[in-house]
Amino acid sequence: MTTAEPVTVEPAAPGADTAVFDELESAVRTYCRRFPAVFTRAAGHRMWDADGREYIDFLSGAGALNYGHNPPEVRAALIDYLLADGPVHGLDLHTGAKAAFLHRFREVVLAPRGLDHRVQFTGPTGTNAVEAAFKTARRVTGRTDIVAFTGGFHGLSLGALAASATSFKRGAAGVPLGHVTRMPYEGYAGDDVDTIDYLTRLLDDPGSGIDLPAAFVVETVQGEGGLTAASAPWLRRLAEVARERGILLIVDDIQAGCGRTGTFFSFEEAGIVPDLICLSKSISGFGLPMALVLVRPEFDQLGPGEHSGTFRGNNLAFVTATACLDRWAEPEFAARVRRNAAALEARLDELAAEFAHLGCTVLGRGLIRGLGFTDPALADRVSRAAFTRGLLVETSGARGQVLKIMPPIVTEAEELAPGLALLADAIASAAQDDVSEGDLA
Repeated sequence: MTTAEPVTVEPAAPGADTAVFDELESAVRTYCRRFPAVFTRAAGHRMWDADGREYIDFLSGAGALNYGHNPPEVRAALIDYLLADGPVHGLDLHTGAKAAFLHRFREVVLAPRGLDHRVQFTGPTGTNAVEAAFKTARRVTGRTDIVAFTGGFHGLSLGALAASATSFKRGAAGVPLGHVTRMPYEGYAGDDVDTIDYLTRLLDDPGSGIDLPAAFVVETVQGEGGLTAASAPWLRRLAEVARERGILLIVDDIQAGCGRTGTFFSFEEAGIVPDLICLSKSISGFGLPMALVLVRPEFDQLGPGEHSGTFRGNNLAFVTATACLDRWAEPEFAARVRRNAAALEARLDELAAEFAHLGCTVLGRGLIRGLGFTDPALADRVSRAAFTRGLLVETSGARGQVLKIMPPIVTEAEELAPGLALLADAIASAAQDDVSEGDLA
């Protein structure tokens, strides 16, 4: 959830004991402030609180639960591994769980797409994967700067935060954030400005003051930046600019990857092959911490221990990730995800037409979607109204101005319908409340 300022805690569901959270947990927490319930059970696209109230989940762990909560076959694989006393913690030691994941990942993901990238396991967060990618790009090129884009979000550790755009997040660093040059994302300066031409001119002009960077880092869909999606032609041109100038291309697929746009990688539609690919969130398939960087072999130049971490060998995540890859081995699975994406898009288009008087527009791609409104404050009110109706849906954008809709990618059309009906009711209610407040004023 992206927001410009902290959100006030609202009362929890009746009967839920939240005193311990207020007494002991840090003020830095966010999601529990927007969704003040104590959740005790979750399955598929639904969650239940301590009072037994059901919620439809269009949050999906901010992209960490693409396959929903507790998919049964994945849970079974995890339980079997634990009952067999399989090693849980392994640093970067060789384990059977890791070997099984690597074999399956090459067989199901890399080989069919003609990718020969090596797999670097980093600390188990997306921001750590981004840090590793930056280190690699700087080592390979001998250059220091990274070009990142307006609206981008790449994590909150200092190196990744330097590439993240939101001022609210950046302000928490407490130190200057450097070695990143910001360029306009597609559409940022309006339809009349070709941002690739602008980027190219600055890179090639010795009087621009822009040093040749080590890498471009880009999200194909800006998950935290308001659901802006880059077009395939724009991405292809960006890849060409990078290749022609010896600049490495990093695609941050942490939120948009693992099937979220309808293909395993979000860049497949564009037909590009990044030099480095960052994955986290749903790569484990079960909400377990796991992150990795895919590196072209010639760029795998960090030495032993130069990017390390105690928890880069989460064998439980290897087990669940392998079980989820079995789904991608079935030809029908990707088609099923695309059908679900089409069903979501069709209904959101209907909502945009229904609420055209609110300036409602559909953003994003696949199953990572957004609704924008003329009033940038409306998304927040809709999110809160949705929660009272039993729907979890967050906001996105530097001002929280876009409603972010991310159901699990396995949610079928008939399962999406009740959540989308709640969403429509929440929009109507939030808009009416705004009108009423205006009348009172």
